[in-house]
Amino acid sequence: MAGADHVLARSFMARALRLAEQGKASTHPNPRVGCVIARDGVIVGEGFHRRAGEAHAEVLALRAAGGKAEGAEVYVTLEPCAHHGRTPPCVDALIAARPRRVWAAMQDPNPLVAGKGLDRLRAAGIEVEVGTLGEAAAALNRGFISRMSRGRPWVTLKLAASLDGRTAMASGESQWITGAAARADVHRLRGEAGAVLTSSATVLADDPRLSVRLDGDWRQPDRIVLDTHHRVPSTAKVWAEGARRLLLSSDAAAAAPPAGVEALTVAADASGQVDLHAAMDLLGRLEINEVLVECGPRLAGAFLQSGLTDEIVLYLAPSLLGHEAQPLAHLPGMVRLEQRVRLKPVDLRLIGEDIRVIAVLEKGEP
Repeated sequence: MAGADHVLARSFMARALRLAEQGKASTHPNPRVGCVIARDGVIVGEGFHRRAGEAHAEVLALRAAGGKAEGAEVYVTLEPCAHHGRTPPCVDALIAARPRRVWAAMQDPNPLVAGKGLDRLRAAGIEVEVGTLGEAAAALNRGFISRMSRGRPWVTLKLAASLDGRTAMASGESQWITGAAARADVHRLRGEAGAVLTSSATVLADDPRLSVRLDGDWRQPDRIVLDTHHRVPSTAKVWAEGARRLLLSSDAAAAAPPAGVEALTVAADASGQVDLHAAMDLLGRLEINEVLVECGPRLAGAFLQSGLTDEIVLYLAPSLLGHEAQPLAHLPGMVRLEQRVRLKPVDLRLIGEDIRVIAVLEKGEP
């Protein structure tokens, strides 16, 4: 029977994860959580967390289940919270509903929870199982886990290039290297990220909006510009209203930012530019779970060499721009093959006519 219970648990937890994914673009800065309540193998209630300040997944599922939750099995993708935040603790609602058992895909990495919710359930006489589809649950909340465990967001570096690894013509012309399908996929990435970050050089060259322009109700990500000398004009599209806008500078004496833009001073690196490690630590304190970096070759190279990049999403267009065009990334000091940036592809597919490669940086010896 125990084996049958775990087979059924995987099925219901998979359903809970699919529910959680529906909040992928809206729950920031909270984790993405789904919950299913089943009794005698039949779902009697389910829900997912939509956005911060609204009811959590467990509460919505309990409301749907009503009295059927007593003696039932609860499947939740993250340990129920045990602290007062924007809403009351979910563990209190679960204890009051008196289910027979709670299955949690993973323990909450938030130090305010970190096993306390599970302990309270056990103390109330409710059975607890932890770990069912835990890897999938962790992948869904990689940004939240990064912020809680490392104090900084998950960093995805988005790149787009021709097949010969060029991002723009020598003149700077770059719109558009990739096709419409790939550009729409980037909009999705922006919507799922907590923030989009770029450099003043990219804004001055391309004047990007860095917004989500897709059908549906999408949360607009924070727009962050690294601009030590406040070169970006107030008329830049990146400063348009509709999202939180941050200007990060290493010069506290620089000119005042445009209206509605929050200017924050960050420590400088050896070259006098914004120190990327300090910047990511600051964004972690600002409760940003994930950052999508869209930039030119200099900042891209800096992120690659900083050790901060967690993932690369590269779109390769079926075209050649030639040797005089601008490179994918500036990587100064790289003169030996052993210094190369090694990548491990984790996904490869066609997006329209373009190739999308998702890769992580390999660690260790070549």
